[in-house]
Formats: sequence, structure tokens, C-alpha cells
Amino acid sequence: MGDFDFRPGSFRQALRAAVGVLGIAALAGGCVDEDTVYNDRPFGDDPPAAAGGMLGYLQGQAGEPTCAQCHATPSANWTTTAHAGAWETLQNSGHAAEFCEACHAVSEYGNAATEPVGWTSTGDPRYVDVQCESCHGAGEAHVANPEASQPLPSLAVGEDLTNGCGECHNGTHHPFVEQWEMSKHSEVVGFAASRLECAGCHRGQGTLLAWGDRSNYLEKDSEEPLAVVCGVCHSMHDATFEGQLRFPVLTPDVEVHLCARCHDRRSVADPNSSHGLEPHAPETRLLVGEAGWIPPGSGLAAGSVIPTHGSTSNEKLCATCHVAMYTVTDQATGEFEFQSVGHTFESIPCVDESGIPNGETDCAVDAAERSFVGCVDSGCHSTQEGAAAILNFRADFIQTQAEILLALLEQVDPNLDEPGGEIDATVSTFTVAEGGFFNYSLANHGGDVYGSTTHNPPWIRALLAASISAVEDEYGVSAP
Repeated sequence: MGDFDFRPGSFRQALRAAVGVLGIAALAGGCVDEDTVYNDRPFGDDPPAAAGGMLGYLQGQAGEPTCAQCHATPSANWTTTAHAGAWETLQNSGHAAEFCEACHAVSEYGNAATEPVGWTSTGDPRYVDVQCESCHGAGEAHVANPEASQPLPSLAVGEDLTNGCGECHNGTHHPFVEQWEMSKHSEVVGFAASRLECAGCHRGQGTLLAWGDRSNYLEKDSEEPLAVVCGVCHSMHDATFEGQLRFPVLTPDVEVHLCARCHDRRSVADPNSSHGLEPHAPETRLLVGEAGWIPPGSGLAAGSVIPTHGSTSNEKLCATCHVAMYTVTDQATGEFEFQSVGHTFESIPCVDESGIPNGETDCAVDAAERSFVGCVDSGCHSTQEGAAAILNFRADFIQTQAEILLALLEQVDPNLDEPGGEIDATVSTFTVAEGGFFNYSLANHGGDVYGSTTHNPPWIRALLAASISAVEDEYGVSAP
């Protein structure tokens, strides 16, 4: 146990000694901070020698990590999470197996340990459940010398990493990491991540800072940007919101919805911005009919056209379609094959022959090559084939409108958004052609019209129709 004695009263003596040697300020920088309190009671028994320095539950008392002796607030919050009951969840699952236990207990998974520790090396019940040390690592050295040893969790995620969330949240039953790696959330846009004004969404560290999280973790001060990893959207210590999310998704309010905190950028044309002629992340405002340029005299009003996808009947807004979970079974035997957890974040993901998302994005938009499960499970559509047919019918109409508008804009300014002419972001005067170009870009945001068609087809149709009329009236051109 090094220089620390776990006998009753010894922690109190060590704490007083630390205060005498280091001073209050120095101690505050180690074990004692704003989330740390001192609890005067027996601190715990020596951990088994084979435990690798893992302390586990205080004197074997389930639900009370040894770490809670000092770190009371995060430990109290942790008790409300699924991690705190992970062992019981496994035992009551009906399919508990020995190879599952390491991820439902304190072990070498999730932290920097590379050899069996905690439960897997001792089988001691003090290590059941996913406790503090499962992510932070062994606490023995920290207790002996808080200032010198501060075990920090890693937020980095990757299928090949031997640390962090990915060591347990993977596999055919819960392939969070595998599907996340297929998603745009796993990609760091280097240019955007390096810009202060963009870091709040394009750099994991910047997002946490923008959202008020001041916790310490290994990558916090790294120059290497984190992607939008698990720990950006999910809180390890707080179950206030479903899924331990940092903000709710069970709300139709775009002002508080988790996804809208990033997917709500430049949704309306900004004549004072050199980037204002194209939307950036307009998804949630489009969903509720507030995105786009409204031509003067069109009679349209923001928020006046809200289809089912953006209404209060869709309680989760983005998450209903973009985080659709479903089970894939073998078509011949009916046996379990794969549990898709929706973490590609594609609303209609491309799938292989079995129906498993494959990470591709350019497959045909039909029920044979994509999954429309979210459309059916949400109660909005009765069949996947029907949902695909409706989407394609609406997309064809919007595509035609968009092409007509583009043809008009090319007559007005053959260079479109290149410098010079009626569509020029470098000139502060905002023109009708620039408004029309913004709406054309909104219709095609993401590379085609399927995104705008899915989010709010009647609103995008209304915007395109009004833009066509406005451009014709302003410049005296006619649609081909």
C-alpha cells in the first residue's frame, strides 16, 4: 500500500499531515477541490495485493466507492447512473456470462491498465459495478499522495484504443464505437477545430468548455483536437437526462435540445458575413420552419409551416430518426445477428444484405439498400417501403423546383457566388439573387435535396416557390 495506512483514523492523520506539509492551497490543488469534501470515518481496508491498486467499494459496501470519501458530489451523482447498477443489470439480463463481467465491474477495461486488475484479477465483490476507477484508473497511489498522483480518465475513442469508453461499448450487442467511427462525429475538421469561433462544435475540448464542463481529463490541454467523442454528449457522472446526455433530446424545443446546440448555425442569410450566402448547420431551424431567406411580400412567416417531423408530436426531434435503434436477425433462422444502436447518426443509413449499417452514404434511396426503421418505429409511417416512396416523391418535386431556381439565378449571374455580379458575398448590399441562392443552397444542403426534404418538405417547397417568383419579378427573367 506504499506509504499509506488504511486503518481507521489513518486517513484523518494523513490529511492533517498533508495540510501541515503542503498548506491548504496546495492540498486544494490535489485531492480537495470544489467537488471534494472530507468525511471523518474509517477509510477502508487494504485492497487485495493482486488488485493492481484498485480500491473498489469502501469496505465492500455496494454503492459506496472508496473515492466517495473525498469526492462526494461526483460520487453521489454517479449513483444515479446505469454504471452504478451495472453488475445487477448483467445478473438480471438472463444471459449473464463470465466474459461479460469485466465490463460490468472495476477491471482493466476503460482505463490505462493493460493487465488484469480489480475484479478480473481477484474476483472480490468490492469491485462489482462500473465505479470511479473503471474510467479514472487505480486510486491507491492517489490516496497515498494526492498531489503527486491524479488519475485522469481518457475521453479518446477508437476501436483499437485500450482505454476509454470504447473498451466496453463495442461488439455486436452494443456497437457504439464501431458505428460512431462510421459517423461524421468521429471526423475532426482540422481547419475548423483550429479556429476559436468554430472550436465550440468542431473540437471536443472546445465543446465541453462551451457547455460549461470544467472536469479534468487526459486530453483536456492537448493540442490534438478530440472529435465529438462519447464524453462530449454524454456525462459519466450525471443521469439527469435520458442516456446520461448533457442536455435533453426528449424535447421539441430547439432552444434546449442537445443536437441543436451545434446543428443550428447560419440557418438564415446574413448579408454582413462573407460566409452568409450558404447555410452551415441549419438542420434544427429547418425542422421547425425557421431557416432560409423569406422574400419580401411572399406572405411567408418563420415558424408558420411545421410538419410532423418538427412538431410537438415528435418528442425527440432529431434523435427520433438519427438515433434509431433496431435489432437485426438472421433471415433464415431468426437468430440474433446485430443490435444497431443508431450511432452512425444517419437517419436512413445504407445497410448490407443483412440490414446492418455499413457506413456508406451513396447507396440508392430505397428500402432495399437503406434502413427506414426510424420512420416506422416512430409511428409516422406504416412500412419502410412506404416511407421510401414518399421521400422520393417529395424529393423529386423539390429537385425540380431547385433546378428551376438555379436556372434563373444563372441567367441573372452566370458566375453564381463567384466574385462579381448580383451574387457576391464580398459586397455588403444584399440582393434578391443572393437570397434566392441561399434558399437554393438550403434545399441542397448536404449535397442533395434529401436532407431538406426529410426535415421540412412543405417549408422548403414554399421557400423555393417564393424565391422563383421574387427572382423573376426583380430581374425580368423567366424560368425555362
